Amino acid sequence: MTVTFFSLPPELRYITHALWYLSITKRLPSTYKIYMKHLHKWNPINIKISDLHDKIVGIYFSANWYPQCQSFTKLLIQVYEQIKAKKGSAFEIIFVSSDEDLNAFNNYYQSNMPWLAIPFSDLETKKALNNRFDVEGIPCLIILQPDDAGIVHDGVELIYRYGVEAYPFTKERLDELLKQEKEKHERQTLSNLLMNHDRDFLLAHSASKKVLISSLMGKTIGLYFSAQWCLPSLKFTPKLISIYQKIKAKLTEQEDFEIIYVPTDHTQLEFESSFSVMPWLALPFGDPINKDLTKYFDITGIPSLIILGPDGKTVTKNGRSLINLYEEEAYPFTEARVKLLEKQMDEDAKNLPSMEIHSGHRHELTLVSQENGGGPFICCDCDEQGSGWAYQCIDCGYEVHTKCVRPVVQMSSA
Repeated sequence: MTVTFFSLPPELRYITHALWYLSITKRLPSTYKIYMKHLHKWNPINIKISDLHDKIVGIYFSANWYPQCQSFTKLLIQVYEQIKAKKGSAFEIIFVSSDEDLNAFNNYYQSNMPWLAIPFSDLETKKALNNRFDVEGIPCLIILQPDDAGIVHDGVELIYRYGVEAYPFTKERLDELLKQEKEKHERQTLSNLLMNHDRDFLLAHSASKKVLISSLMGKTIGLYFSAQWCLPSLKFTPKLISIYQKIKAKLTEQEDFEIIYVPTDHTQLEFESSFSVMPWLALPFGDPINKDLTKYFDITGIPSLIILGPDGKTVTKNGRSLINLYEEEAYPFTEARVKLLEKQMDEDAKNLPSMEIHSGHRHELTLVSQENGGGPFICCDCDEQGSGWAYQCIDCGYEVHTKCVRPVVQMSSA
C-alpha cells in the first residue's frame, strides 16, 4: 500500500514521527509518497520514515464547514510559522480532513494550510487516526513527541492559551507555563490587565470619548468578548444591555459596576458598529491587549463575559451563563451569591409541575435537576447556556430553561 501526503513548503523532505508511530502499529509502510507544492505544481517524492523519528508532530482534525475550525486554523497557521522560524525547531502538522467532498478539501487545505495532509480519498487511514486518538469533536490537535515520549490530546486549548510559547509541548514546558500563569493571576490587577505603555484609558461615549482606567479601581468589572460577525453575540448583546442597565439602577452608593468591550471584530467599521449600541466602555480596536486578554482568560468562543472583583481579581469566567440563569440578580457574581441563588432555585423548583407540554416541542417534558439527569446544557428555545433545573424530553434529549417553557393549555373534553 502507498499512502500519499501533501505538503506546501519545498524544504520538507521528511515524514513526521506520527507516520513512524502509525507504521509500528502496522497502519502504514516504511516509505511514503509525498506530494509537494512547488511553483504551483504538485511533485511526488518518496520519503523514509527514519528521517522523522526526532520530530514533534501535530495531527490536526478539522473541516471547512465548521466556523470554529476555520477560526482556529488561522491561529494555528500563525503559530506554525512562528515555530518553524525558530532556530533548531523540529515540528510538523498533518491535516486529517472531515470535509464533505474533494472540492471542499481542496479549497480548505490547498489555499490555506502550509503543512502536510492525509489525502481526502484515503478514508481508511483517516478513520484509523480518528479511532486511534478517540477524536470526538473538531477542531482537535493531537501532539506526538519523538521516541514515544508522550501524547498531548488538548493541543487546541494549548494553542489558544499559550500560542507559540507552548512549543515544544513537553510536560516540563507545560508545567512551567502553568506556574507562570498561576503567578500572573496572583499578581493580577485591573491596571496590568488593561493598560499598556502608551495607553492608560478606555473608549467611552462621553464628551471626552475617554475614561481613565485608574477611575475604575474598586468597581466590579465585566470584560465582554464579542464581535459583530458572531450571531450568538448579536443575540446576547441586547440581553446584556438590559441586565447592565437594571444592575446599574439598583446599585447602592458604595457599589459600582462597569462592562468593558473586548472586541474581536474583523475591521474598524465592524467595531464602531458593535460599540455604537453598547452603553459601556471599550478597548480600542486592534489594541494588542485584546489578543492578550483572549489568551490570558482562555477564550475559545464568544460571546464570553469575565467578571473581575473590586480588587481586580477574577471572580468568574461564567458571567454569560450567570446572566442567562439569574439576570440582574446574579450581581455581584461571587461564589456566595451564586450559592444563594442556586438554593433559591431549588426552592422555586418545588412549585414547578413535574411534567409540561411546551408549545415549542412535540413531546412531553420532564422536570430534571443536576442530581437526577440534568446538568449543563444549551437551551433549545433561547440557544443560551443553562445548568441546574430544566425541562427535558426523555425521548429525544430536547432541553429548555424552566423560564423558557411556554405551557400548552390542554382543553378538557366535555
